[in-house]
Amino acid sequence: MSTHVLGRTARRIGVVGALALTATLALAGPASAHAEVEADTAQALAENVTLSFVSEAESGSAGFTEMRVVLPEGIAPGDVTLVEAPKGWNFKATNDGYTLGGPKLAVGTDAEYKVKVRQLPDAKELAFKTVETYSDGEVSRWIELPSGGAEPEQPAPVLKLKAAAPGATPISPSPTASETATPTPSAAKSTPAADNSDAGATAAEKEDEDGGSPTGLIIGGVVVALAVLGGGAWWLVKRRAAASDS
Repeated sequence: MSTHVLGRTARRIGVVGALALTATLALAGPASAHAEVEADTAQALAENVTLSFVSEAESGSAGFTEMRVVLPEGIAPGDVTLVEAPKGWNFKATNDGYTLGGPKLAVGTDAEYKVKVRQLPDAKELAFKTVETYSDGEVSRWIELPSGGAEPEQPAPVLKLKAAAPGATPISPSPTASETATPTPSAAKSTPAADNSDAGATAAEKEDEDGGSPTGLIIGGVVVALAVLGGGAWWLVKRRAAASDS
């Protein structure tokens, strides 16, 4: 085979290889976009931990407008507070996590924000399922977890934790409105009622002693009636005796 033929064959192989590499990169491009989470203290039972999230932009025509995150078991929505977010974005707790959104970001701009967690649970890793929304309505769901050893196409952001520090313990959960205690009436407030009862009983007893009660009046009336009847009978007997003498 001549040198010219060998050179032409080599060039063809190089072109084919370059096309294959380009095609591979093109196919891998969309899958390279992903969501990530990091922590300033990636340790189980660590307190006041700042989590940093990054969602890579994958749309060529729209910008991010909202992030919705489902918190892993062991982290309550009330234990998460916003630290840093894109300008104009607002944080709102939900039943199972939180949302963060606002004016759309520039096309191709990653969404980066930070939240603080009161305490991380005692676990080996934590998955923060994330749903991204773009200004054109497109939704990207990074919610898949590894299953059967296969790597998911759109994995949820996962934070791996070191073992808890010696002596670390879970802190009490955040109080809720239903746990607010109702004030118990004090003994001082109940004392006047008891005093009034005693005063009422004493007054009733005194009234009986003074004859001011209905029972006393009835007895008095009977005594008077008997006296009148007795006096009348004595007068009648005396008159009849006088008449007989005459």
